[in-house]
Amino acid sequence: MPRSRDLVWDGCLNVRDLGGLPTDDGQTRFGSVVRADSVHLLSDEGWRALVDYGVRTVVDLRGDHEREDDPPADLPVDVVHVPFMEASEQEWEEIAEQLDAAVAAAPDDATATRDVYLIFLERFADNVAASLRAVASAPEGGIVIHCVGGKDRTGLLTALLLHLAGVPDDEIAADYALSEERLLPRHQVWFDAAETDEELQRLRRIAQTPAASMIGVFAELERRYGSVEGYLHHIGLSDEELDRLRARLRD
Repeated sequence: MPRSRDLVWDGCLNVRDLGGLPTDDGQTRFGSVVRADSVHLLSDEGWRALVDYGVRTVVDLRGDHEREDDPPADLPVDVVHVPFMEASEQEWEEIAEQLDAAVAAAPDDATATRDVYLIFLERFADNVAASLRAVASAPEGGIVIHCVGGKDRTGLLTALLLHLAGVPDDEIAADYALSEERLLPRHQVWFDAAETDEELQRLRRIAQTPAASMIGVFAELERRYGSVEGYLHHIGLSDEELDRLRARLRD
């Protein structure tokens, strides 16, 4: 029986190993990189499962304000905090206007999500590079990458890692799409609390992870930069760093 990529860590909903996905000469390695929703939700049992899985480093993509309510804990792993999106209040106002315009102009939800992600990748290029460097420089042992839901920031970062490892775009997009299903119990609470139809529609759009969105992100990066690697070089990553990132998921 094939090894399952889905991991059951009590307290989280959206945890899976990046191993077991096809590449041009085999498959990605299990036990190296795991994607997750916020690990601060883990119970004691969940933390034991994380450690027992061989995880030694947690890469936390959340912003400082998202970490304020974390319970105090003496964690059994190293935590590297690398905010994927960080900007001043004035910059966020400008970004919010850009995001609203992109969503309003998009013909469908999948295109809206694609265009929002592309804005993130352009506006927060330094953060993207820092996040990837945190993965490349982590010591030996398993790595968990997480944000809040584990679908947008984590989805983009893990998609870039899988691309470097040689996983086909459609397989990467299918992995990304799983988050919508995994997070449904949490999102349903949002939907039930919506006070207007407009708010409900906004929340339903935010909760989606259409495979076409990630396919579109890769296609647009290729158009703008010649390749996904071209984008990564553009944001400052060296060939040596890209090789180290590939090695995380390749034997």
